[in-house]
Amino acid sequence: MSTRQDGAQSPLARSQDDLVAWIAAGEKPKEDWRIGTEHEKFVFYTETLKPVPYGGGRGIRALMEQLVARYDWEPIFEGENIIALKRPNGQPGGTISLEPGGQFELSGAPLKTLHETAEETDEHLKQVLSVGEGLGIGFLGVGFSPKWTLDETPHMPKERYAVMTRYMPTVGTRGLDMMYRTATIQVNLDFANEADMVKKLRVSLALQPIATALFASSPFTEGRLNGFKSLRSEVWRDTDPRRTGMLPFVFENGMGYERYVDYALNVPMYFVYRDGRYIDVAGASFRDFMAGRLAALPSEYPTLDDWSDHLTTLFPEVRLKRFLEMRGADGGRWPRICALSAFWVGLLYDETALDAAWDLVKSWTVAERDELRAAVPRAALAAPFRDTTVRDIALLALRISQLGLRNRRQINPNSQDETIYLALIEQLARAGRTVADDLIERFEGRWRGRIDHIFEECAF
Repeated sequence: MSTRQDGAQSPLARSQDDLVAWIAAGEKPKEDWRIGTEHEKFVFYTETLKPVPYGGGRGIRALMEQLVARYDWEPIFEGENIIALKRPNGQPGGTISLEPGGQFELSGAPLKTLHETAEETDEHLKQVLSVGEGLGIGFLGVGFSPKWTLDETPHMPKERYAVMTRYMPTVGTRGLDMMYRTATIQVNLDFANEADMVKKLRVSLALQPIATALFASSPFTEGRLNGFKSLRSEVWRDTDPRRTGMLPFVFENGMGYERYVDYALNVPMYFVYRDGRYIDVAGASFRDFMAGRLAALPSEYPTLDDWSDHLTTLFPEVRLKRFLEMRGADGGRWPRICALSAFWVGLLYDETALDAAWDLVKSWTVAERDELRAAVPRAALAAPFRDTTVRDIALLALRISQLGLRNRRQINPNSQDETIYLALIEQLARAGRTVADDLIERFEGRWRGRIDHIFEECAF
């Protein structure tokens, strides 16, 4: 999740046109399109396999302080607590932030090629593994915490998470699991104009369950099989229905920036950031805020930064801000981090591939998309769809993505194009197997029902 920092106050959001214009300002010509990759990791003590708390000589804060000392990261504070890291001006590397349960996240810099994404991921993992080794800390790449209960999971000292923790149980049964026990890989991609945004949003929403199936890696809860291949994905289905889901209105006539703004305005707020503090306004209306009728801040009006904050609290399968954020994949290790970005870049950043992807999904109905979304967490690639399976749809989507990546002609020093990053998931799809399938087989076989082995075989 994003980390807010104090700075000069942004302009007031005086009208809905201002909100639309804020999103539209993200439009970029194709030559300026970039790839932003985010990935989260569970953090554990290697000798006990327990989760790492924030404080203490070997806690999350100590991990961040070592990254500052050894690799020149700059700390971002909330009060006296380090809650994120950033690179010095002009240096590559993105930002590091903390998810609610201590999941350690890199929000990568906007990069031109997937080869650069791979290099960035390599450097990040090299740094955190080096520091972690000295602290007896390891990093786990799966989609749902496989062993720890909610009570065992630490809470990070970020005020926005405290607001969400209080509010989540009032709107769904799995919101706290989402916050504290899930981990994901995401990719952020650009659009050229409103029509390009709409087409990419429609394609990526329709195919998001396919990505969920390909990257499923969360079949365990508290040391036991949970009956799902992506429990992380299933958790989102009962988190908060007003801010999650497949956004059927996106496929209706008249879809554009304004229609998304209408949707966002109908989603209740969580908080307002003022003077370094998060003010709890959970359940309040941004429309009332724009009218100066917010009970917690009477006669005060929102800024465009408040609007930006509000958009970060929406959690549909694909999120629109000044870019599109793909949100369907479970967490995973290095090859899967790069593979997710490759999958979506290939589909969305080449016109021929995007047209082919739209041809693949444009006849799907609202009901079919919802049924697909509901079936995939449990069955993944084996889920039925029309007269075929998700596996077959995934293979078609991968073929289109490979076409798009070849057309980009981004070559590394070894004369390889970006299709190399799809090799792993293509192999899995052809076999009809996911990481979750392999983990279930190991658990029931050579692991003999002992979940602790996952901390060896799925650690970075």
